[in-house]
Amino acid sequence: MLQSSSPSNPVEKEMVERVGMFFCCLPLLLLLLFYILWRSLGWRRNRCYILDYECYMPTDDRKLTTKFSGEVIMRNKLLGLHEYKFLLKAIVNSGIGEETYAPKMVFDGREESATLDDGRLEMDEFFLASIDKLFKRTGIPPSEIDVLVVNISMLSTIPSLSARVINIYKMREDVKVYNLSGMGCSASLISIHIVQNICKTRGNVQALVVTSESLSQNWYTGNERSMILSNCLFRTGGCTMILTNKDSLKNKAMFKLKCLVRTHHGWKDESYGCCLQKEDEKGLVGFHLGKNLPKAATSAFVDNLKEIAPKILPVHELLRFTLLKFAPELHHKWSKTAAGTSASPLVDFRTGVDHFCLHTGGKAVIDAVAQNLSLSEYDVEPARMTLHRFGNTSASSMWYVLAYMESKKRLKKGDRVFMISFGAGFKCNSCLWEVVRDLEGNNVWKNFIDSYPPKNSANPFMEEYGWLHKEDRIPDEYEIPN
Repeated sequence: MLQSSSPSNPVEKEMVERVGMFFCCLPLLLLLLFYILWRSLGWRRNRCYILDYECYMPTDDRKLTTKFSGEVIMRNKLLGLHEYKFLLKAIVNSGIGEETYAPKMVFDGREESATLDDGRLEMDEFFLASIDKLFKRTGIPPSEIDVLVVNISMLSTIPSLSARVINIYKMREDVKVYNLSGMGCSASLISIHIVQNICKTRGNVQALVVTSESLSQNWYTGNERSMILSNCLFRTGGCTMILTNKDSLKNKAMFKLKCLVRTHHGWKDESYGCCLQKEDEKGLVGFHLGKNLPKAATSAFVDNLKEIAPKILPVHELLRFTLLKFAPELHHKWSKTAAGTSASPLVDFRTGVDHFCLHTGGKAVIDAVAQNLSLSEYDVEPARMTLHRFGNTSASSMWYVLAYMESKKRLKKGDRVFMISFGAGFKCNSCLWEVVRDLEGNNVWKNFIDSYPPKNSANPFMEEYGWLHKEDRIPDEYEIPN
């Protein structure tokens, strides 16, 4: 008869039991090990948070009032009556108020002789006013910044502007530095994309992003209509922010990046040339805004939405879109209201988005995006008010829009914010943020947010320059002596 092979020795018996227990627990141990690796290498590094941000508020002596804006235009002796009318009417219809800001050289009357030092001064004023406040509020010293990304499209200096920031704040010698130029109004999302990719490969990252535009050497003094328009739209501004993927800071963060999509149509000649820095026939440098700009923007916008929509919309909305795409007669039927007019868009982005943060490229840009996405006036109010108060501050404009929402106490924990930006190239970049905690609105808008939207809808530029609609000459009182 065969006998049992079980060990009789107590020591051997205990060893067998331990081995058996080990193999029983092995799946759990492997699962735990996988979780630790996933948390430390994947999950944590795929996250990217905005810890805090600071929008730049220039001093009051840099405000472009209604009357002074007209004087600046009339200082240009190359303009004839038709160009004066064109420019002043553009200001009247731009949606810009009389509290936007311009660089110092405009107030000194030196638009035609701006120097490189003027550009550097403009940037230094922004750096010192914004970065200082951000470091103080977050409690993070410059020595703890691991990554620095600076995007100033139209000013390139040697040493670079990123080197200037490092010099002012005495950052570490091993800080990773990226200096972007020529990227246009959508550059801040490109900067964030750089940080996001770094966060995927490194842990415990703290990154400083600096975004602005230099107007000093780019104020056009010629008379080509496609180039003088930029003087009516672009204004001084900027934003700095600290991003991180540190576990210890996630509960202090303001926003979590959910996804980001970049679309570039530079391969199309008409898109590439619609926003272009160039010289006119007299050799004067300016920024050309072409007539095909709306078409180029729409094309890039549509392609961008096609890519980001599946990432941010709920499944039921994607199914509805798919069904309506292949059965358009259902869209006509389902979108009828009681009055018989079309009510619902083919894709309703509000099913996946709570707030829309639009680039303030101009009144026409805001109107076009609102129409394409079927947004309400409530949705576009932050963009319209930002354009009115601060103008088009290029790549930093979206952050003033975001700050407006925050100051209005619109942003609550769990809300989703959709950012859309356009830029030369031609580019359309967008991203989705999740609000990590309820926000208090302690930002650039806090001292005057209660006056927005303004109760008085009168246009000060229309009141000042209403004579343009009936006069065939410029009254003597508006002439600026040589």
